[in-house]
Amino acid sequence: MRLFDTHCHFEPDDAGVAAALGRARQAGVEKLMAVGGSPGLNDAAVAAVRQAAGNPDSAPLAVCALGFDRDQAGCADLPPVPSGVEPAAWGEIGLDYHYSPETRAAQLALFAAQLEEARRRDLPVVIHTRDADDDTLGVLREVPSRGVIHCFTGTPPFARRLLDMGFYISISGIVTFRAADNVRESARFVPPDRILIETDSPHLAPVPMRGKPNEPAFIVHTCRFLAGIRGISADLFAEQTFANAEAMLGTETCR
Repeated sequence: MRLFDTHCHFEPDDAGVAAALGRARQAGVEKLMAVGGSPGLNDAAVAAVRQAAGNPDSAPLAVCALGFDRDQAGCADLPPVPSGVEPAAWGEIGLDYHYSPETRAAQLALFAAQLEEARRRDLPVVIHTRDADDDTLGVLREVPSRGVIHCFTGTPPFARRLLDMGFYISISGIVTFRAADNVRESARFVPPDRILIETDSPHLAPVPMRGKPNEPAFIVHTCRFLAGIRGISADLFAEQTFANAEAMLGTETCR
């Protein structure tokens, strides 16, 4: 089974990162994308990629995404890209009105600016959207983009509109949670050539790892669960999502 964790976050702890990367490789994770979103997360994503590159025999091939997420609303600057680093995607970026509806205007401005930066760099985007369906679609109509909607928790109709725009849909361990019927409904709806899987580690550990800090090795549980509800083998689903991740990023960034 070959697995691609398309969205994970790391702490800037070299020893901990090395151990997590080793466990990921043992679990079948051949590739992963370390994702930023803030100055600290961006630095940690770059550090994880460098750590993986230094241990090619015991770590997955790692690429990174850099960007500023909704919590950086009001920031007038763009994330710096360290010398020698070539991000495979721009993110995570997006909108979240669940916790911070009062920053809506600033979030919208930052989101649009980040989409424009991704277009300038010719990179796919990694988008977070929560309780912001209409605004997310509106900004994407204004700034046409490509990439993935990560940790999708929306409805099938929302997924359909994003799919029609060319986006991939990524499902996290939330799909295994008891109360996540809506996520399971959407996960069954997404076509086989447009679905991705992720951990969003260190958050959202899937069943049966609930209560533990999440990590890329746990992607295997989400893969098996999704394969089951979609009625195919875990090996086949792993191959589908692996190929989809490479297609979304562009295979030249992943080899």
